[in-house]
Amino acid sequence: MARVLVVEDDQFVRSALIRHLTEASHTVRSVGTALEALREVAHLGFDVVILDLGLPDLDGAEALKMLRGITQVPVIIATARDDEAEIVRLLNDGADDYLVKPFSVEHLSARMAAVLRRARAGTGAGGGAGAEADRAIRAGGLVIDPLRRQAELDGRALDLTRREFDLLAFLAQRPGVVVPRRELLAEVWQQSYGDDQTIDVHLSWLRRKLGETAANPRYLHTLRGVGVKLEPPRESAQG
Repeated sequence: MARVLVVEDDQFVRSALIRHLTEASHTVRSVGTALEALREVAHLGFDVVILDLGLPDLDGAEALKMLRGITQVPVIIATARDDEAEIVRLLNDGADDYLVKPFSVEHLSARMAAVLRRARAGTGAGGGAGAEADRAIRAGGLVIDPLRRQAELDGRALDLTRREFDLLAFLAQRPGVVVPRRELLAEVWQQSYGDDQTIDVHLSWLRRKLGETAANPRYLHTLRGVGVKLEPPRESAQG
C-alpha cells in the first residue's frame, strides 16, 4: 500500500485514477492544480506523485522542477504529449517515469510498482560497521557511496539524479563487465520491458557529468547490440 498524490485537472481522469488506486488499497489524495500539489507535498508525506502536465495554473514541467526543489518523492508523469525532446527534458528534470495518455490502469499499476521498488531499495539500510567501512565503490577516479548516495569523480562531487546514480552504481559494481540492456532495465528500472531510449537518455546525461561523450568515452562504453560496461581509463587503472 502506498500514499499517492494524484495531480490531475480532468475530473473524469482524476475520478478514474482515484477509484483504481483506492481499489488497489492505496491511500489517495488528489488536487487539480500545481500550487495545490506543492502545498500537499510540503505538508504531507507521499510515496509517489502522479503528475499531469496540462494543469490550469502552471505547466506540469515547471511544477516538476518546483517539486524537486522541496522533495525527492518519486514522480510519474501522466501526459498526452509524446514529443521525444520533452520526455528527455522531463527525465533530466527529475521525473522517475512517464506514461503517455491514454494508458491502462494495469500499465499504471506496473509502472507504480516499479518506481516504488526502486525508491524503497534506494533508501534501504544496510549492514553494520564492516559494511559501513566497505561501502565505497572505486573505479579509477570514481568513488561511489551507495549508502549515502554520493559520487565523486577525481575528488569532485557529482550532481546526479536518483536514476543516474542508480545506473552508475550498478555498472561500477561490475567493472569491465558488459551488462545487457535488458538486465539494466530489470535491475535499475525494475522493468521486464521498456524502451532503449530510456537507457540512452540517462547514459547521455551521465557521460556529460563524467566529462565524456559516446564518441570519446572514458568510463562508459557502449557495445552496439550487446550492452554497456563501465571501465576506468587506462591511466586511472595504472595510477
